[in-house]
Parts: sequence; C-alpha cells; structure tokens
Amino acid sequence: GERGSGAGWNGWGYNDSKFIFNKKGQAEFTGKRYRLGGMVLPTFKEWIEKTFGASLEHKTTSRASLNVNDVPPPIVNEEFLQDLRATKISYSQDAEDRVFRAHGHCLHEIFVLREGMFKRIPDIVVWPVCHEDVVKIVELACKHNLCIIPFGGGTSVSSALECPEEEKRMIISLDTSQMNRILWIDEKNLTACVEAGIVGQDLEKQLAESGFCTGHEPDSMEFSSLGGWVATRASGMKKNIYGNIEDLVIHIKMVTPRGIVEKNCQVPRMSTGPDIHHFIMGSEGTLGVVTEVTIKIRPVPEYQKYGSVVFPNFERGVACLREVAKQRCAPASIRLVDNAQFQFGHALKPQVASIFTSFLDGLKKFYITKFKGFDPNILCVATLLFEGDREKVLQHEKQVYDIATKFGGLAAGEDNGQRGYMLTFVIAYLRDLGLDYYVIGESFETSVPWDRVLDLCRNVKERIVRECKEKGVQFAPLSTCRVTQTYDAGACVYFYFAFNYRGISDPIHVYEQIERAAREEILANGGSLSHHHGVGKLRKRWMKESISDVGLGMLRSVKEYVDPNNIFGNKNLL
Repeated sequence: GERGSGAGWNGWGYNDSKFIFNKKGQAEFTGKRYRLGGMVLPTFKEWIEKTFGASLEHKTTSRASLNVNDVPPPIVNEEFLQDLRATKISYSQDAEDRVFRAHGHCLHEIFVLREGMFKRIPDIVVWPVCHEDVVKIVELACKHNLCIIPFGGGTSVSSALECPEEEKRMIISLDTSQMNRILWIDEKNLTACVEAGIVGQDLEKQLAESGFCTGHEPDSMEFSSLGGWVATRASGMKKNIYGNIEDLVIHIKMVTPRGIVEKNCQVPRMSTGPDIHHFIMGSEGTLGVVTEVTIKIRPVPEYQKYGSVVFPNFERGVACLREVAKQRCAPASIRLVDNAQFQFGHALKPQVASIFTSFLDGLKKFYITKFKGFDPNILCVATLLFEGDREKVLQHEKQVYDIATKFGGLAAGEDNGQRGYMLTFVIAYLRDLGLDYYVIGESFETSVPWDRVLDLCRNVKERIVRECKEKGVQFAPLSTCRVTQTYDAGACVYFYFAFNYRGISDPIHVYEQIERAAREEILANGGSLSHHHGVGKLRKRWMKESISDVGLGMLRSVKEYVDPNNIFGNKNLL
C-alpha cells in the first residue's frame, strides 16, 4: 500500500514496537526490530514512579482509531482533479491518508491526534514516482493556484507539516515516498545520484549492496528522507567522519514555481557567487520540492567499535570532549549524557544477564577498591563509536581513552556504548508510553560555543524546573541534557524534559510556555535557534533575532522571486 508500511497512526515509529506494562506490572518493549524487543525491564516502572510521581493506576485514554467523522471535509478543485487524472499520477482523498500527512511529531501534534483533530489537513495526497511527475504537479498547482506541502518521512519536530488554518485553497500533500531509487553510483568519483524520497535506512541498505554508505545517520534515519534532510539542513550521528548534509551534497535538483533550479556540473566546490545550494538547504518546503540529489559515498568501513567512558561529573566530561575536539581526534561519534540520563538508561536495563552486564553493579565492585570518588548520583557517561580500518581504529581508541584519563574518565566497556546508541532509537517510543500515564515529554536541541556549554546546560535545566514550579506542575520535572556533537568552535546540546501533568487543566498550553521559556534561556546563553531540527512554525518568532532584519529580508526576497503566489504555502521559516 502507499501508506507508511507498519507505521503507527498516532504515535512514533512502527506498530509492532512499543513500551507496555505486562500483567505483572513490569515494563516490556514489544516487537523484534530492536535489540530491546521482547525484553522485560524490571526497574523501569519504579523509575517512572520515582521520577514523575506517576502512578500506573491512573491511565489516560486515547482514541483507539481515527473517527472519520472528525476529519475536516476536503476542499476540492474539480478542474485540478481532472487535470491530475490525465497525468496518471497516483492520488488519494481518503481521510486516513490525509490525516497521516497533516502532522509531524511535535508533542502538541501527537496530543491532538490522541484527543482531538487538526482544524486543517491536506485535501489530497499525491504520489509522484519521478522528477517529471513533480514538475507536472507543480505546474498544475500553479495553473489552479493551489497550495503544495511536500511530505517526506513525516518526522518533523518543528510543526513544519502543520497546515495553516487560514489556507482557503486546496492543499496538496506531495508525498515523495515513491521516489526512492538510486539512479546511479559513480565509483570513480564516489558519488551517487538518488531520488529525494528515499528514507535513510533504505539508502544505506541499498548502497551497502555495492559496498558503499553515505554515513549520514540521524536518529530518525529509519523514517526520515533524503529530501527532508536537505530541506532542514540535517545532521547525522557520524558527522565527524562523513560531514553534515551540507558537506555531503554535491548536486541538487529542485522544482519551483519559477522552474527547475540546479547547477550545470557535479564538482566538489565552486566560486560562483553565493552558493545556491544554501538557498535550497534549510528552505523547509517553502520554495519547491527537491527531487534528485547527488551525494558523496564512502566504502563501508571494515571495522566498527563501540566504547564508553564514565566521568566523575558532567564538568569533567565536557572538558574531555572539548580537548578531543581541540586535538581534532573525535571518533565517528562521541556523546556525553548527564547523570539523569545515565539513571534513565540504567532503568531501561533488561532482565537478561548475557549481553547487558549491569553497569552499576560493575561500578560498585570498583567503588570499594579503586574509585571511591565516583558518586552514582553525579557521574556521567560518554558513549563512543569508532569506525575505519581495524589498525587505525585501535590507535584512535587509545588516543581518545588517553585523553579521557586526563579528565578522570574510566573506560566502561563496549556493551554500555552500544546500548547507549540503541537507546537513542527506542527513546522516541517512550513518549507514547508516558502519554498513557499523564506524562508529557519533548526534546529540543541547540548549538553553542565551547565556553558557554556548561552555563547553558545548567541554566536551561534550572529554568525548566523553575518554570514548571511557577506554572503549577505538582511534581519536579525530568530536566536533562546531553552533548551530542563536537566541532572546532562549539558543540550541539540536546535537552529532554518531561513532567507529570495530572491536575493541570491545559497541559499543552503549559508545556508550550515552558518550552518557549527554555528556548529564550538558550538564546540568552549564547545558543542557536536550532542546530539541525530546523525552524518550521514552532521557532519562527525568533528568526529575526537569529539572523538579523536584513538577513530575514534576504530570505524573503528569495521566496518572493521563486514563489510569488505562495504555492509552497506551509508558512515555515518566514
């Protein structure tokens, strides 16, 4: 079918993968897709109850399925439909298809899905299968003055897919999922030309058949698309080796209301005025549809090794990451989680002894002898991923662990490292479980200069706690952070926060006020509006402050020239 295969309708990810509480009241993660699948998590219930003051006796109810009568009726332009049928491009006006593409994965969007309905959703979904189909759709939208909202993997966390309520024209959701082929692989130049609708895991799987990879692995890579990465200026976990999307892209073809925009050659760099790729990357669906992308590829690395390091506290951990960045010897990935996230990871420990040796128990043996200085309520953990030639990986590993030792870090094994990365993929499923028990949560990110990392982390976490108290949240929130990327001049920091909303009449409003305050705090501490999630409609109010009046005017003038009738009317960014 054309709808997302195996995707859940009102939560994250796959239908067969979710957190549940079994008859004994123990947490389990279902399905076979992840290493955690089918495992019982004996300490997780206690962690939820302790952290959120949540009780499993109090369960919220969300709708089991979509009520078609709740769905806003479609606005239909008959002349357009006639023209569309003549093109033989597949389309649907089905209520479920339309609702599925009316949202991304912001908290408020998922809340609406569970409890209400969007006021405005796409009126029709179309499935082009190639660049030429997209050209036809855009031409018809211009001819009939309709609105197009491009849709890739639907993993947006910036309200970018939300349909503007005041849009009176017919809204076309242009779903790129059927444009998912690798058109060619050029082994001499190590490039591949790929249609923009392919999702990350399929791209890597198909390239691997020829012995290659892009190495671009965002946490959403199971669902997010190449076109979406380009449109949002995405970043991947292994950017230290492979680069962010702007480093990976060699050539882009994009269909706009003014026509097709692309460069005339496939070269690594040019000096031909401001780079037009930088108008396309980060344009968030406001200028057109990316249809084909030439991307750099690399031979699949022969060797991969996980690792982890425990630090006595967060400050030491950050200092170590800073030094690694300074020496420019960062592994493929290096991440540092604070103590609250360490405790959380520990709570997700499965019952099996085999692959998951208990982290804390292992440390406890040490406490008595070597490391009296480690307090389990203060320590923090870095997870590492090395890849490349075996020989080089082992040298590299020694170099990084030697630096860690200077900052009081202790090697804590491969399993804990690997587990840390696996948790990244299942963490998104946790929100759906939380919502069943009056707990709402969200993550957001920023980039920040090195000398502001510690202040920013501390101030934002404290601000979240303070705002919750002031807004009448009755139980202290979970307010936690991790440093996920290092650069020469700074780092990317991710925050997770969640709270128990029992007793609050309008939890989403309260949540949005807290999130807004957290972003104000980030900006006040020298952090950016976004490192890789993008702006969408969620963060648009801060754009002027972020890039200056004139900067915003420059972007507006591009929009005005490329799309004077606002055919690409999702209202993101500007």
